[in-house]
Amino acid sequence: MTIKEAQGLVDEWINSTGVRYFNELTNMAMLTEEVGEVARIIARRYGEQSEKESDKDKDLGDEMADVLFVLLCLANQTGVDLTESLKKNLEKKTARDADRHKNNPKLR
Repeated sequence: MTIKEAQGLVDEWINSTGVRYFNELTNMAMLTEEVGEVARIIARRYGEQSEKESDKDKDLGDEMADVLFVLLCLANQTGVDLTESLKKNLEKKTARDADRHKNNPKLR
C-alpha cells in the first residue's frame, strides 16, 4: 500500500464508519496520546524501565499503526499530501546531511 492509498483508505473509513473527522486539535491531542503509548512500550521493553505485567501483551505494531492512523487523519484534514511531503523531506535531509552522518565518529 502506498502512502496515498493509505490516506485514501483512512478517509474512506472516517466517512463510512467514523462518521466524520474529529477536529484538528482533538486529533493532535490523540496523536500525542498514541505516541505516548508507543514511547511507554519502547521505554519498558527496550529501555531501562521494567515492563509492567499489564504492558507485556501490548502489540507495538498496533500502537504504531494508531500513530500512523491519526497522522493520516491530520494530513487529510489539512490538505497535506504525505507522499510529496516525504519526498521533499528526504531531499532536504539528503542535501543537508550528505556528509554530516558519515563524518560523525559517534556513528562508527
